[in-house]
Amino acid sequence: MGLDISIELLTLIMFGSLLVLLMAGLPLAFVTGGLACVFLFILGDARALNIVPSRIFPLMTNYQLSAIPLFIFMAAMLERAGIINDMFDVIYKVLGGVKGGLASATIIASTILAAMVGVIGAAVVTMGIIALPAMLKRGYDPKIAMGAIMAGGTLGILIPPSILAIIYAVVAEQSVGELFIGAVIPGLMLSGLYILYVTVRSYINPRLGPPIPIEERVSTREKLHLLGKMSAPISLIVVVLGVIFSGVATPVEAAGIGTFGAFIVAAIHRRLDWPTIREACLTTLKASAMVIWIMFGATIFVGLYVLEGGQEFVQETMQGMGLGPWGILIVMQIILIVLGMFLDWVGILLLCVPIFVPIIKSLGAAAFGFDNTDDLVLWFGVLYLVNMQMSFLSPPFGYALFYLRGVAPDSIPMSDIFRSAIPFLLLQIVGLLICMFFPEVITFLPNLVYG
Repeated sequence: MGLDISIELLTLIMFGSLLVLLMAGLPLAFVTGGLACVFLFILGDARALNIVPSRIFPLMTNYQLSAIPLFIFMAAMLERAGIINDMFDVIYKVLGGVKGGLASATIIASTILAAMVGVIGAAVVTMGIIALPAMLKRGYDPKIAMGAIMAGGTLGILIPPSILAIIYAVVAEQSVGELFIGAVIPGLMLSGLYILYVTVRSYINPRLGPPIPIEERVSTREKLHLLGKMSAPISLIVVVLGVIFSGVATPVEAAGIGTFGAFIVAAIHRRLDWPTIREACLTTLKASAMVIWIMFGATIFVGLYVLEGGQEFVQETMQGMGLGPWGILIVMQIILIVLGMFLDWVGILLLCVPIFVPIIKSLGAAAFGFDNTDDLVLWFGVLYLVNMQMSFLSPPFGYALFYLRGVAPDSIPMSDIFRSAIPFLLLQIVGLLICMFFPEVITFLPNLVYG
């Protein structure tokens, strides 16, 4: 056999080398996978490398994961077909006359977009291209405008069909449908908090978010006509989420229906042509490949760590702090937020969830006031999703900040983008606390649907 290293030292070496290589700018997928193979060989022998295929194969054959490329393709088709532009245009004209209306329109459009897309980058970039110039042109304060785009864009992680929720459910061995339903109220609650914040700020100081000029506003009749234009994509969302929630179809089948529906919606909007389909296929290929490679790498890395006794070590360390169940939960949330500043969401999920979920289960449902373990695991899953949403906005490396930087005018400094995220980050903390101390926010709908 190979070297015998104490688990404390191994933890330090494994995660230390991971951080160093990531800071050197190497891609996460290959860093985790490569390091895992190196450590496997050092700690074991040639036979120990058998862990690699045995960890990857269950992922390759996992039926639930086939929903990911389907949902990404559905989003890419709708985006290429220009539906998202039309949608912003409609909501913008309907709400434009209200103070802060464009920022609210951006958040509402992002919320609907989240129900179509499930991937963060797409929403932030698309709204950055469409909504930011529109708001800056109308004299909006850049910080409110950018904050609304980034906060709205991060809702894609929470509101179903979230790609992150699918991967989480696979890793934590949970029902995707329950996780989807559990995330609905928290997602809408956060969306509501953002809209409330933007509206209140704009009413206190109208210069932050002035209403659009009277000559640009439209009559009620026109508004109804505009809403009619949105009926196809909205009914697609209703159908996709409806079949999941009613239990008629699994999330994978619903993703298939959604993909077929995206073709129909693109055809109705006269945008169904070969370049659209080709672009959508390429986007899907790139995004899916990235997610799957990260999953392969990280699952071997964590598999090795757990095998070497890492899970017991983390559990004993946390319980040794004498914090009690709530203390341990809060430490976990802090670890997730800190990791969120440096790592991407798939990486954090695969590094933390396999270690955290068993610890939460071992603390017992009663410790957090639940009747059964199912509710406990569901609650922790949605808390995790809310947490990941925060990681996208947290400086210095929050992904949403850099997605927006890519499409924002050069005249806006990076420091302004950081500052615009702070108020929305605080709102997310409020949302997280509400979900933590009032678990019914998460468990109410799933219990209603599944009984």
